[in-house]
Amino acid sequence: MGKISFTNISAVTLAVKKMASSIEFYDKLGMNVTYGGPASGFTTLRSGDVVLNLISHSGDSPTWWGRVILRVDNVDQIYSNLLEAGLNPDTPQNADWGERFFHIWDPDGHELSFAELLPNQ
Repeated sequence: MGKISFTNISAVTLAVKKMASSIEFYDKLGMNVTYGGPASGFTTLRSGDVVLNLISHSGDSPTWWGRVILRVDNVDQIYSNLLEAGLNPDTPQNADWGERFFHIWDPDGHELSFAELLPNQ
């Protein structure tokens, strides 16, 4: 059997403890609710082609599960926008592998990375 070829991530689903707090956080990132909402057990948010699902979960979350990396055109502009929205992302930095990126964590500890390719990479 041949290997399966993936073209993109259709959606990521994150377990959250407080739906309303999570929706408020992702709204500040520029995502819009397309299904569900603060009182729902399941919510879908969208920004461009990116789809993020949130599902209510009352149990403990792992201390680190990994990260979602979102490709963007201008890391520094997004960083500035998040600061203006009252959020506290890590400072952007250039990586040896040819990206400029920063991390931020949502209210449930899910790590998000915003990354842009550096010129000539």
